[in-house]
Amino acid sequence: MSVLLTVTNIHQRTDEFSNHVRLRAVLTFTVSFQNIRLFFGKDHIESYCFCHDEYIPGYNILMLLGFQTELNLNNEQRTILAKHAGTARHAYNQGLALTQHVLDWNKANPEDKIKFPSAIDLHKWYVASIKPAFPWIYEVSKCAGQYALRALRDGWDRCFKKVSGQPQFKKKGQHDSFTLDGKIKILGSNHIQVPVIGVLKTFEDLPQVQPKNVTISRQSDKWFISFKLEVELIETVKTKLSIGVDLGVKHFATLSDGQVFDAPPEYKEIKSKIAKLQYLNRNKQKGSQGYKDFQAKISKLHYRSTCIRKDFLNKLTTYLAKTFQVVCIEDLNVSGMMKFGKLAGAVALLGFYEFRRQLTYKCQLYGSELQVIGRWEPSSKLHNKCGWRNDTLTLKDRVFYCPGCDETIDRDWNAALNIEQIGLSQSSLRLVDREVPTPLDEASKFQIVSNC
Repeated sequence: MSVLLTVTNIHQRTDEFSNHVRLRAVLTFTVSFQNIRLFFGKDHIESYCFCHDEYIPGYNILMLLGFQTELNLNNEQRTILAKHAGTARHAYNQGLALTQHVLDWNKANPEDKIKFPSAIDLHKWYVASIKPAFPWIYEVSKCAGQYALRALRDGWDRCFKKVSGQPQFKKKGQHDSFTLDGKIKILGSNHIQVPVIGVLKTFEDLPQVQPKNVTISRQSDKWFISFKLEVELIETVKTKLSIGVDLGVKHFATLSDGQVFDAPPEYKEIKSKIAKLQYLNRNKQKGSQGYKDFQAKISKLHYRSTCIRKDFLNKLTTYLAKTFQVVCIEDLNVSGMMKFGKLAGAVALLGFYEFRRQLTYKCQLYGSELQVIGRWEPSSKLHNKCGWRNDTLTLKDRVFYCPGCDETIDRDWNAALNIEQIGLSQSSLRLVDREVPTPLDEASKFQIVSNC
Protein backbone atom coordinates (compact mmCIF):
# COMPACT_ATOMS: atom_id res chain seq x y z
CA MET A 1 0.00 0.00 0.00
CA SER A 2 1.27 3.42 -0.89
CA VAL A 3 -0.19 6.72 0.28
CA LEU A 4 1.16 9.97 -1.15
CA LEU A 5 1.22 12.97 1.18
CA THR A 6 2.39 16.50 0.54
CA VAL A 7 3.69 18.02 3.76
CA THR A 8 5.00 21.53 4.31
CA ASN A 9 7.22 21.00 7.30
CA ILE A 10 8.69 18.48 9.71
CA HIS A 11 9.22 19.63 13.28
CA GLN A 12 12.41 18.16 14.71
CA ARG A 13 12.39 17.23 18.40
CA THR A 14 15.88 15.68 18.42
CA ASP A 15 19.00 16.01 16.30
CA GLU A 16 19.02 12.30 15.47
CA PHE A 17 18.34 12.81 11.76
CA SER A 18 19.67 16.35 11.38
CA ASN A 19 22.18 15.21 8.76
CA HIS A 20 19.49 13.67 6.58
CA VAL A 21 16.58 16.11 6.71
CA ARG A 22 16.46 19.78 5.76
CA LEU A 23 13.79 21.65 7.62
CA ARG A 24 11.49 24.30 6.07
CA ALA A 25 11.29 22.40 2.79
CA VAL A 26 8.29 20.96 0.99
CA LEU A 27 8.59 17.19 1.26
CA THR A 28 6.86 14.42 -0.62
CA PHE A 29 6.32 11.36 1.54
CA THR A 30 5.62 7.88 0.24
CA VAL A 31 4.23 5.99 3.22
CA SER A 32 3.87 2.20 3.16
CA PHE A 33 3.55 -0.60 5.68
CA GLN A 34 7.17 -1.58 5.05
CA ASN A 35 9.21 1.60 4.76
CA ILE A 36 9.24 5.38 4.47
CA ARG A 37 11.16 7.08 1.71
CA LEU A 38 12.04 10.76 1.97
CA PHE A 39 12.29 12.86 -1.16
CA PHE A 40 13.36 16.44 -1.78
CA GLY A 41 11.92 16.98 -5.23
CA LYS A 42 13.95 14.58 -7.36
CA ASP A 43 16.74 13.91 -4.86
CA HIS A 44 16.34 10.64 -2.98
CA ILE A 45 17.79 10.91 0.49
CA GLU A 46 17.36 7.72 2.47
CA SER A 47 15.02 4.88 3.38
CA TYR A 48 14.00 3.83 6.86
CA CYS A 49 12.22 0.64 7.92
CA PHE A 50 9.46 0.94 10.44
CA CYS A 51 6.46 -0.94 11.77
CA HIS A 52 2.93 0.03 10.77
CA ASP A 53 2.08 1.82 14.02
CA GLU A 54 5.40 3.65 14.41
CA TYR A 55 6.64 7.00 13.15
CA ILE A 56 10.12 8.33 12.47
CA PRO A 57 11.56 9.07 15.92
CA GLY A 58 11.58 12.77 16.71
CA TYR A 59 9.37 13.95 13.86
CA ASN A 60 5.73 14.96 13.44
CA ILE A 61 4.28 14.50 9.96
CA LEU A 62 2.05 17.47 9.15
CA MET A 63 -0.61 17.91 6.50
CA LEU A 64 -1.98 21.09 4.96
CA LEU A 65 -5.72 21.57 5.34
CA GLY A 66 -8.02 24.48 4.58
CA PHE A 67 -10.10 26.24 7.24
CA GLN A 68 -13.16 28.30 6.31
CA THR A 69 -15.63 30.13 8.52
CA GLU A 70 -18.35 32.76 8.13
CA LEU A 71 -17.67 36.40 8.94
CA ASN A 72 -19.91 38.48 11.21
CA LEU A 73 -19.89 41.84 9.40
CA ASN A 74 -21.56 45.23 9.58
CA ASN A 75 -22.72 47.20 6.53
CA GLU A 76 -19.52 49.23 6.27
CA GLN A 77 -17.37 46.10 6.22
CA ARG A 78 -19.62 44.47 3.63
CA THR A 79 -19.11 47.49 1.37
CA ILE A 80 -15.31 47.30 1.75
CA LEU A 81 -15.28 43.59 0.96
CA ALA A 82 -17.49 44.14 -2.08
CA LYS A 83 -15.03 46.79 -3.35
CA HIS A 84 -12.13 44.37 -2.98
CA ALA A 85 -14.03 41.63 -4.80
CA GLY A 86 -14.97 44.06 -7.56
CA THR A 87 -11.38 45.19 -7.98
CA ALA A 88 -10.17 41.59 -8.19
CA ARG A 89 -12.84 40.82 -10.80
CA HIS A 90 -11.91 43.95 -12.79
CA ALA A 91 -8.20 43.04 -12.79
CA TYR A 92 -8.99 39.47 -13.85
CA ASN A 93 -11.19 40.56 -16.75
CA GLN A 94 -8.70 43.19 -17.93
CA GLY A 95 -5.90 40.64 -17.87
CA LEU A 96 -8.04 38.07 -19.66
CA ALA A 97 -8.85 40.55 -22.44
CA LEU A 98 -5.13 41.31 -22.89
CA THR A 99 -4.10 37.65 -23.02
CA GLN A 100 -6.83 36.88 -25.53
CA HIS A 101 -5.57 39.72 -27.75
CA VAL A 102 -2.05 38.27 -27.52
CA LEU A 103 -3.28 34.82 -28.58
CA ASP A 104 -5.31 36.31 -31.46
CA TRP A 105 -2.27 38.29 -32.65
CA ASN A 106 0.01 35.24 -32.50
CA LYS A 107 -2.55 33.21 -34.43
CA ALA A 108 -2.85 35.85 -37.16
CA ASN A 109 0.89 36.61 -37.28
CA PRO A 110 2.80 33.34 -36.82
CA GLU A 111 6.08 34.96 -37.95
CA ASP A 112 5.82 37.92 -35.56
CA LYS A 113 4.62 36.39 -32.32
CA ILE A 114 4.41 38.20 -28.99
CA LYS A 115 5.59 36.51 -25.83
CA PHE A 116 2.65 35.33 -23.75
CA PRO A 117 2.71 37.37 -20.52
CA SER A 118 3.61 35.78 -17.22
CA ALA A 119 1.97 36.69 -13.92
CA ILE A 120 4.71 39.25 -13.25
CA ASP A 121 4.30 40.76 -16.72
CA LEU A 122 0.55 41.05 -16.20
CA HIS A 123 1.04 42.79 -12.86
CA LYS A 124 3.55 45.28 -14.29
CA TRP A 125 1.16 46.09 -17.14
CA TYR A 126 -1.73 46.42 -14.68
CA VAL A 127 0.17 48.89 -12.48
CA ALA A 128 1.46 50.95 -15.40
CA SER A 129 -1.62 51.08 -17.63
CA ILE A 130 -4.80 50.13 -15.76
CA LYS A 131 -4.39 51.62 -12.29
CA PRO A 132 -3.87 55.23 -13.45
CA ALA A 133 -7.04 55.04 -15.55
CA PHE A 134 -9.17 53.85 -12.62
CA PRO A 135 -8.38 55.83 -9.43
CA TRP A 136 -10.84 53.82 -7.31
CA ILE A 137 -8.42 50.86 -7.48
CA TYR A 138 -6.20 52.67 -4.95
CA GLU A 139 -9.01 52.48 -2.36
CA VAL A 140 -8.40 48.75 -1.82
CA SER A 141 -5.41 46.53 -1.16
CA LYS A 142 -2.95 45.95 -3.99
CA CYS A 143 -3.15 42.21 -3.28
CA ALA A 144 -6.69 41.97 -4.69
CA GLY A 145 -5.60 42.63 -8.27
CA GLN A 146 -2.23 40.93 -7.89
CA TYR A 147 -3.65 37.56 -6.81
CA ALA A 148 -6.42 37.80 -9.41
CA LEU A 149 -3.83 38.10 -12.21
CA ARG A 150 -1.87 35.24 -10.68
CA ALA A 151 -5.01 33.09 -10.72
CA LEU A 152 -5.59 34.07 -14.36
CA ARG A 153 -2.09 32.91 -15.34
CA ASP A 154 -2.64 29.63 -13.48
CA GLY A 155 -5.87 29.20 -15.43
CA TRP A 156 -4.05 29.64 -18.74
CA ASP A 157 -1.40 27.14 -17.63
CA ARG A 158 -4.10 24.54 -16.99
CA CYS A 159 -5.61 25.37 -20.38
CA PHE A 160 -2.29 24.95 -22.20
CA LYS A 161 -1.77 21.59 -20.46
CA LYS A 162 -5.28 20.56 -21.59
CA VAL A 163 -6.39 20.07 -18.00
CA SER A 164 -9.29 22.53 -18.33
CA GLY A 165 -10.84 24.90 -20.83
CA GLN A 166 -10.03 28.54 -21.46
CA PRO A 167 -10.57 31.04 -18.62
CA GLN A 168 -13.89 32.88 -18.84
CA PHE A 169 -14.79 36.45 -17.95
CA LYS A 170 -16.11 36.88 -14.44
CA LYS A 171 -19.54 38.30 -13.71
CA LYS A 172 -20.56 40.47 -10.78
CA GLY A 173 -22.17 38.50 -7.98
CA GLN A 174 -20.90 35.10 -9.14
CA HIS A 175 -17.99 33.50 -7.29
CA ASP A 176 -16.86 36.82 -5.80
CA SER A 177 -13.55 36.39 -3.94
CA PHE A 178 -10.14 37.96 -3.36
CA THR A 179 -6.91 37.09 -1.58
CA LEU A 180 -4.85 39.20 0.83
CA ASP A 181 -1.40 38.72 2.33
CA GLY A 182 0.87 40.72 4.59
CA LYS A 183 0.26 41.57 8.24
CA ILE A 184 -2.40 39.05 9.29
CA LYS A 185 -3.04 38.37 12.97
CA ILE A 186 -5.61 36.31 14.86
CA LEU A 187 -6.78 38.36 17.82
CA GLY A 188 -8.43 36.42 20.61
CA SER A 189 -10.79 33.61 19.76
CA ASN A 190 -12.98 35.06 17.02
CA HIS A 191 -11.26 38.15 15.57
CA ILE A 192 -8.75 38.37 12.74
CA GLN A 193 -6.87 41.42 11.49
CA VAL A 194 -6.20 41.70 7.75
CA PRO A 195 -4.41 44.46 5.77
CA VAL A 196 -6.35 47.61 4.72
CA ILE A 197 -9.73 46.23 5.86
CA GLY A 198 -8.90 45.97 9.56
CA VAL A 199 -10.31 43.64 12.21
CA LEU A 200 -13.03 41.19 11.18
CA LYS A 201 -15.22 39.20 13.52
CA THR A 202 -16.23 35.57 12.99
CA PHE A 203 -19.09 33.49 14.33
CA GLU A 204 -16.82 30.54 15.20
CA ASP A 205 -13.60 30.31 17.17
CA LEU A 206 -10.47 30.53 15.03
CA PRO A 207 -7.47 28.18 15.24
CA GLN A 208 -4.53 29.88 16.88
CA VAL A 209 -2.14 29.88 13.91
CA GLN A 210 -0.28 32.49 11.87
CA PRO A 211 -1.75 32.56 8.33
CA LYS A 212 0.45 33.82 5.51
CA ASN A 213 -2.54 34.82 3.39
CA VAL A 214 -6.33 34.65 3.55
CA THR A 215 -9.04 34.34 0.93
CA ILE A 216 -12.37 36.10 1.46
CA SER A 217 -15.31 34.92 -0.65
CA ARG A 218 -19.05 35.48 -0.91
CA GLN A 219 -21.77 32.85 -1.12
CA SER A 220 -25.29 34.18 -1.45
CA ASP A 221 -25.39 37.10 1.03
CA LYS A 222 -22.75 35.63 3.36
CA TRP A 223 -19.01 36.33 3.46
CA PHE A 224 -16.42 33.70 4.41
CA ILE A 225 -12.73 33.80 5.23
CA SER A 226 -10.41 30.85 4.63
CA PHE A 227 -6.73 30.07 5.11
CA LYS A 228 -4.39 27.10 5.31
CA LEU A 229 -3.22 25.44 8.49
CA GLU A 230 -0.98 22.52 9.38
CA VAL A 231 -2.40 19.55 11.31
CA GLU A 232 -0.78 16.35 12.49
CA LEU A 233 -1.92 13.06 10.99
CA ILE A 234 -4.53 11.39 13.19
CA GLU A 235 -4.18 7.63 13.54
CA THR A 236 -7.65 6.34 14.49
CA VAL A 237 -8.43 2.82 15.68
CA LYS A 238 -10.18 1.03 12.82
CA THR A 239 -13.05 -1.19 13.94
CA LYS A 240 -13.42 -2.98 10.59
CA LEU A 241 -10.95 -4.22 7.99
CA SER A 242 -12.31 -3.21 4.58
CA ILE A 243 -15.33 -1.92 2.69
CA GLY A 244 -16.40 -1.57 -0.92
CA VAL A 245 -18.37 1.50 -2.01
CA ASP A 246 -20.54 1.62 -5.13
CA LEU A 247 -21.87 5.05 -6.10
CA GLY A 248 -25.17 5.34 -7.91
CA VAL A 249 -28.14 7.52 -8.69
CA LYS A 250 -30.93 5.55 -7.01
CA HIS A 251 -28.83 5.20 -3.84
CA PHE A 252 -25.88 7.55 -3.50
CA ALA A 253 -23.60 4.95 -1.87
CA THR A 254 -24.09 1.22 -1.38
CA LEU A 255 -21.57 -0.47 0.92
CA SER A 256 -20.48 -4.07 0.71
CA ASP A 257 -21.62 -4.71 4.30
CA GLY A 258 -25.23 -3.94 3.35
CA GLN A 259 -25.50 -0.29 4.34
CA VAL A 260 -27.13 2.14 1.95
CA PHE A 261 -26.65 5.91 2.14
CA ASP A 262 -29.31 7.93 0.37
CA ALA A 263 -28.98 11.60 -0.49
CA PRO A 264 -30.89 13.89 1.90
CA PRO A 265 -34.55 14.28 0.86
CA GLU A 266 -34.20 18.08 1.15
CA TYR A 267 -32.34 17.98 -2.19
CA LYS A 268 -35.48 17.40 -4.22
CA GLU A 269 -37.54 19.83 -2.13
CA ILE A 270 -35.06 22.66 -2.63
CA LYS A 271 -34.72 21.84 -6.33
CA SER A 272 -38.49 22.15 -6.82
CA LYS A 273 -38.55 25.47 -4.91
CA ILE A 274 -35.76 26.86 -7.11
CA ALA A 275 -37.61 25.80 -10.26
CA LYS A 276 -40.80 27.48 -9.02
CA LEU A 277 -39.03 30.77 -8.22
CA GLN A 278 -37.23 30.78 -11.57
CA TYR A 279 -40.57 30.28 -13.33
CA LEU A 280 -42.16 33.19 -11.42
CA ASN A 281 -39.14 35.37 -12.19
CA ARG A 282 -39.14 34.67 -15.94
CA ASN A 283 -40.95 37.84 -17.05
CA LYS A 284 -39.47 40.33 -14.61
CA GLN A 285 -37.28 43.03 -16.03
CA LYS A 286 -33.58 42.53 -15.32
CA GLY A 287 -32.25 45.12 -12.93
CA SER A 288 -35.63 45.85 -11.33
CA GLN A 289 -36.10 45.54 -7.59
CA GLY A 290 -38.50 42.63 -7.99
CA TYR A 291 -35.97 40.79 -10.14
CA LYS A 292 -33.24 41.36 -7.54
CA ASP A 293 -35.47 40.13 -4.72
CA PHE A 294 -36.24 36.89 -6.54
CA GLN A 295 -32.58 36.38 -7.43
CA ALA A 296 -31.66 36.81 -3.76
CA LYS A 297 -34.19 34.15 -2.75
CA ILE A 298 -32.90 31.77 -5.43
CA SER A 299 -29.31 32.38 -4.31
CA LYS A 300 -30.20 31.54 -0.70
CA LEU A 301 -31.80 28.26 -1.80
CA HIS A 302 -28.71 27.35 -3.84
CA TYR A 303 -26.56 28.07 -0.81
CA ARG A 304 -28.82 25.95 1.37
CA SER A 305 -28.54 23.07 -1.10
CA THR A 306 -24.75 23.38 -1.12
CA CYS A 307 -24.60 23.28 2.68
CA ILE A 308 -26.75 20.14 2.83
CA ARG A 309 -24.58 18.39 0.25
CA LYS A 310 -21.35 19.36 2.04
CA ASP A 311 -22.70 18.16 5.37
CA PHE A 312 -23.83 14.83 3.91
CA LEU A 313 -20.55 14.17 2.08
CA ASN A 314 -18.39 15.21 5.05
CA LYS A 315 -20.23 12.88 7.44
CA LEU A 316 -20.12 9.95 5.02
CA THR A 317 -16.44 10.28 4.07
CA THR A 318 -15.39 10.80 7.70
CA TYR A 319 -17.29 7.67 8.72
CA LEU A 320 -15.57 5.60 6.01
CA ALA A 321 -12.06 6.93 6.68
CA LYS A 322 -12.29 6.49 10.47
CA THR A 323 -14.03 3.11 10.54
CA PHE A 324 -12.37 0.99 7.83
CA GLN A 325 -8.71 0.20 7.32
CA VAL A 326 -9.10 -0.21 3.54
CA VAL A 327 -11.73 1.68 1.51
CA CYS A 328 -12.29 0.51 -2.08
CA ILE A 329 -14.00 2.68 -4.70
CA GLU A 330 -14.29 2.88 -8.48
CA ASP A 331 -12.50 5.32 -10.76
CA LEU A 332 -15.66 6.82 -12.24
CA ASN A 333 -15.55 8.92 -15.40
CA VAL A 334 -17.46 11.82 -13.87
CA SER A 335 -16.82 14.21 -16.77
CA GLY A 336 -18.15 11.61 -19.20
CA MET A 337 -21.23 10.98 -17.05
CA MET A 338 -21.90 14.72 -17.04
CA LYS A 339 -22.29 14.58 -20.83
CA PHE A 340 -24.98 11.89 -20.58
CA GLY A 341 -28.24 13.84 -20.48
CA LYS A 342 -30.23 11.43 -18.32
CA LEU A 343 -27.56 11.20 -15.61
CA ALA A 344 -25.92 14.63 -15.76
CA GLY A 345 -28.34 16.36 -13.39
CA ALA A 346 -28.20 13.63 -10.76
CA VAL A 347 -24.40 13.30 -10.93
CA ALA A 348 -23.90 17.06 -10.59
CA LEU A 349 -26.43 17.28 -7.77
CA LEU A 350 -24.96 14.45 -5.70
CA GLY A 351 -21.29 15.40 -6.11
CA PHE A 352 -19.40 12.24 -7.12
CA TYR A 353 -16.15 14.13 -7.68
CA GLU A 354 -16.38 15.92 -4.32
CA PHE A 355 -16.99 12.57 -2.60
CA ARG A 356 -13.74 11.13 -3.98
CA ARG A 357 -11.78 14.33 -3.24
CA GLN A 358 -12.84 14.35 0.39
CA LEU A 359 -12.31 10.61 0.80
CA THR A 360 -8.78 10.86 -0.63
CA TYR A 361 -7.46 13.41 1.84
CA LYS A 362 -9.39 12.00 4.81
CA CYS A 363 -7.93 8.54 4.28
CA GLN A 364 -4.48 10.15 4.38
CA LEU A 365 -5.41 12.17 7.45
CA TYR A 366 -6.85 9.27 9.48
CA GLY A 367 -4.37 6.59 8.36
CA SER A 368 -6.64 4.54 6.09
CA GLU A 369 -5.79 3.00 2.74
CA LEU A 370 -7.79 4.06 -0.30
CA GLN A 371 -7.87 1.61 -3.20
CA VAL A 372 -9.27 2.89 -6.50
CA ILE A 373 -10.04 0.14 -9.00
CA GLY A 374 -9.97 0.76 -12.74
CA ARG A 375 -13.03 2.22 -14.45
CA TRP A 376 -13.09 -0.69 -16.92
CA GLU A 377 -13.49 -3.37 -14.24
CA PRO A 378 -16.90 -5.09 -14.81
CA SER A 379 -17.96 -4.76 -11.18
CA SER A 380 -21.68 -4.62 -11.99
CA LYS A 381 -21.68 -7.48 -14.51
CA LEU A 382 -19.85 -10.13 -12.42
CA HIS A 383 -21.40 -12.28 -9.72
CA ASN A 384 -19.52 -11.73 -6.48
CA LYS A 385 -19.36 -15.46 -5.63
CA CYS A 386 -18.78 -17.50 -8.78
CA GLY A 387 -17.67 -14.76 -11.17
CA TRP A 388 -20.33 -15.46 -13.80
CA ARG A 389 -20.62 -12.51 -16.17
CA ASN A 390 -23.87 -10.99 -17.43
CA ASP A 391 -23.00 -8.96 -20.54
CA THR A 392 -26.65 -8.11 -21.20
CA LEU A 393 -27.05 -6.12 -17.95
CA THR A 394 -28.46 -2.63 -18.53
CA LEU A 395 -29.12 0.40 -16.33
CA LYS A 396 -32.78 -0.57 -16.04
CA ASP A 397 -31.88 -3.91 -14.41
CA ARG A 398 -31.81 -3.24 -10.67
CA VAL A 399 -31.41 -6.92 -9.69
CA PHE A 400 -28.56 -9.26 -10.63
CA TYR A 401 -29.50 -12.91 -11.21
CA CYS A 402 -26.88 -15.69 -11.49
CA PRO A 403 -28.27 -18.83 -13.20
CA GLY A 404 -25.34 -20.97 -12.04
CA CYS A 405 -25.86 -20.21 -8.34
CA ASP A 406 -29.59 -19.60 -8.77
CA GLU A 407 -29.20 -16.47 -6.65
CA THR A 408 -30.73 -13.02 -6.93
CA ILE A 409 -29.02 -10.01 -5.39
CA ASP A 410 -29.37 -6.25 -5.61
CA ARG A 411 -27.31 -4.88 -8.48
CA ASP A 412 -25.56 -2.11 -6.49
CA TRP A 413 -24.81 -4.41 -3.57
CA ASN A 414 -23.28 -7.00 -5.87
CA ALA A 415 -21.10 -4.27 -7.42
CA ALA A 416 -19.94 -3.10 -3.98
CA LEU A 417 -18.90 -6.66 -3.06
CA ASN A 418 -16.94 -6.97 -6.31
CA ILE A 419 -15.29 -3.59 -5.74
CA GLU A 420 -14.15 -4.70 -2.28
CA GLN A 421 -12.71 -7.97 -3.56
CA ILE A 422 -10.86 -6.30 -6.46
CA GLY A 423 -9.59 -3.52 -4.19
CA LEU A 424 -8.30 -5.97 -1.59
CA SER A 425 -6.49 -7.94 -4.31
CA GLN A 426 -4.53 -4.75 -5.09
CA SER A 427 -3.92 -3.86 -1.44
CA SER A 428 -1.20 -4.93 0.93
CA LEU A 429 -4.01 -6.47 2.97
CA ARG A 430 -4.78 -9.64 1.04
CA LEU A 431 -7.79 -11.87 1.55
CA VAL A 432 -5.81 -13.97 4.01
CA ASP A 433 -7.03 -15.04 7.44
CA ARG A 434 -10.33 -13.53 6.49
CA GLU A 435 -13.54 -14.73 4.88
CA VAL A 436 -14.71 -13.27 1.60
CA PRO A 437 -17.62 -10.86 2.20
CA THR A 438 -20.84 -12.84 2.18
CA PRO A 439 -23.99 -10.99 1.09
CA LEU A 440 -27.23 -11.14 2.99
CA ASP A 441 -29.96 -13.48 1.77
CA GLU A 442 -32.16 -10.75 0.38
CA ALA A 443 -31.42 -7.29 -0.95
CA SER A 444 -34.39 -6.01 1.03
CA LYS A 445 -32.43 -6.54 4.28
CA PHE A 446 -30.36 -3.44 3.59
CA GLN A 447 -29.85 -1.14 6.53
CA ILE A 448 -31.13 2.20 5.22
CA VAL A 449 -29.01 5.03 6.56
CA SER A 450 -29.83 8.62 5.68
CA ASN A 451 -27.49 10.34 8.12
CA CYS A 452 -23.98 9.34 9.11
